Amino acid sequence: MFKLGLTGGIGSGKTQVANWLGSWGADVIDTDLIAHSLTAAGGRAIEPISLAFGSDVIDAAGALDRARMRELVFAQSVRRAQLESILHPLIAQEVFRQAEQARGLYTVFVVPLLVESGRWLDRIDRLCVVDCDESTQIDRVQARSGIPLATIRKILDVQATRAQRIAVADDVIDNSKSISIAQLENQALVLHKAWCNLAG
Repeated sequence: MFKLGLTGGIGSGKTQVANWLGSWGADVIDTDLIAHSLTAAGGRAIEPISLAFGSDVIDAAGALDRARMRELVFAQSVRRAQLESILHPLIAQEVFRQAEQARGLYTVFVVPLLVESGRWLDRIDRLCVVDCDESTQIDRVQARSGIPLATIRKILDVQATRAQRIAVADDVIDNSKSISIAQLENQALVLHKAWCNLAG
């Protein structure tokens, strides 16, 4: 089956694009959603995270305290690597399970750090990047989640630059501030039709 990688920086709009692709018949496997599931109350990652980081990173409901963990891992790269060593194998298992069951027009792997990981480019047939400028990313993230600016900048610092992502992209969707939701959807639809053709 044709495999598309979909990525973009935080606040770029890749989730909106992925939702449209799913509604048009593609199978969407979102590693962020998988990570959220693994770190929800009762999720498979909660116990190993608690053992590695202590119970203070788990909230009263039994889920990962994402704000506390974010502060911790972006302050200490060693701790970020430790968290990734717990989450990434579990995410990979679930990605594989979902991919095995995929029966859509093609499969979309939504991976925020696809370019950065170095593990994905040889697993996909084509890479699409949803792109916008950094100030737009910051505005969108602040509007939707209220994450402090300093934390957003730390997140951006560990993500690939726009130039790095675009350099390896096969397709780019422009989601700049000037792009309307209708224009964004049209770009995605044109590419979706092209990917369907490639999928045969």
